[in-house]
Amino acid sequence: MTRGLYKQPGGKLVGVTVRLSHADSDYADSDYIDSAHTNAVKTVPYAGPAASSTVIECHIDGDFFLDGDDAGTRNLLHSMECALEQCAARCLSDSMVSERDVTAAVERTMLHHPDVRIVGMGARGIAIAFQRAIDGIDGADGIAGIGGNDVTKVEPRDDLRIRRHTSPMETAETAEIAKNIENAGTAESDENAGTVGTGEIAETGNWAEYARRWHALKPNIVHDDPRKPQEQMDLDVEWAREVAAGTREPTLRFWEWAEPAVVIGRFQSLEDEVNVRTAQDEGFHIVRRCTGGGAMFIEPGNTITYSLYAPLDFAHGMSVEESYELCDYWLVEALRALGLNVRFAGLNDIATQYGKLGGAAQRRFAPTHGGPGAILHHVTLAYDIDAEKMTRVLNISREKMSDKAVKSAAKHVDPMRSQTGMGRDEVVARLVDAVVRVTM
Repeated sequence: MTRGLYKQPGGKLVGVTVRLSHADSDYADSDYIDSAHTNAVKTVPYAGPAASSTVIECHIDGDFFLDGDDAGTRNLLHSMECALEQCAARCLSDSMVSERDVTAAVERTMLHHPDVRIVGMGARGIAIAFQRAIDGIDGADGIAGIGGNDVTKVEPRDDLRIRRHTSPMETAETAEIAKNIENAGTAESDENAGTVGTGEIAETGNWAEYARRWHALKPNIVHDDPRKPQEQMDLDVEWAREVAAGTREPTLRFWEWAEPAVVIGRFQSLEDEVNVRTAQDEGFHIVRRCTGGGAMFIEPGNTITYSLYAPLDFAHGMSVEESYELCDYWLVEALRALGLNVRFAGLNDIATQYGKLGGAAQRRFAPTHGGPGAILHHVTLAYDIDAEKMTRVLNISREKMSDKAVKSAAKHVDPMRSQTGMGRDEVVARLVDAVVRVTM
């Protein structure tokens, strides 16, 4: 069993796991339910000489984003996994499969799902992660491997371990958390919802148009009471659905966290992203949100989070990238007024010249009951951070940091406290005032 990783420069991270099992083992598809997209991982029997004893199972995870409805998202991920399983079967039969072959197979699958778009990752990136997983399998397992000059050998290391959700090999504590976040993910799933993220942003949007749309939106502004992590996840989906149905006015909610949390993205692997035992020992609650992107390390006094629940037509006529600029327009203006040199960075980050300040994610909710549909856009900012604790709780792979100028995850994040000298409550108050002003 191996897991290969690939970080697309300026984009997101994808992981591909490949598992070989003997046919007489006592596992079933239900043992490998994926809490990221709530469908069983399908296995493709190998039809070669070892077919009586071996099956192949592939799984895709990561912090990428998907733009499409829920059913389409599930179908695309499942189809790509099946395509990789077929490629792995060819490797098992001693056929040489090039990176280009795998890329072409994934691209063909994407073409069959035109209504779903992967944001932050491409077919070649998925092929490279698959290649690295195959290369990591011991030769005794019968894998021929990837042929050609594009072979990338990856030495075995911690971030190549494969651990599947709620598998019999997990600890009881890990399985219980996986079960909890799987249930949460199912509850948050929306049959007509997708997840989107930004592209590379050069801040070229029409800011006058952004200001006009915010003035017209006039959202209700709520500085919420402290809530537990799972309640925050549930409330986000509940309010977004209410806006989608036309039963709630546009709203911007400032969160207050009642407890420490690790919030993993919709398509991430729990065990590969979080040191579960350490998180438990440190008092962190682990939850899964309904949007893509990476894991968030939350300590109540060190974090500022907000959500925007707006009708779909708020971003009408805009690309995904432009919609991120639109939704964060007021925030960038407010942070600059605090003296921060803020810019959009990568796919979904907000940064200064010193490092990452925060990250955003979106999900679209289709209209229901004659309503306008909704955009859920949420942002988490680092007011302060215990970087040493973060690196103990989160499993941050070398691959994830591979395209960063600063290779240390602890140094990659630069919080507001060090740049403003203000207390957290003062910063939040200034942000509330700023969003009120842009809607006047």
